[in-house]
Amino acid sequence: MTRADLRQIIVDEIGAIAPEADLASVDDGEDLREAIDLDSMDIFNLVVALSRRLGFDIPDADAGQLVTLGGAIEYLGQRLEAR
Repeated sequence: MTRADLRQIIVDEIGAIAPEADLASVDDGEDLREAIDLDSMDIFNLVVALSRRLGFDIPDADAGQLVTLGGAIEYLGQRLEAR
């Protein structure tokens, strides 16, 4: 799976959680909690949705790695490679 594929999956799942979010203006390093006003429950829901969609568990302790697009892409890519 490419980085572009992972980005699209993340964007799709965020769109389902926060349909009003405009991710086109968000840089890879920006904190999604601030950039598009995601709260802790939104991040939790994102973790659950990505776990289901990609077919592996994401430990709660790793949720902090998913608060930026770049961090999420990197983390998910590494997890997929390790499978």
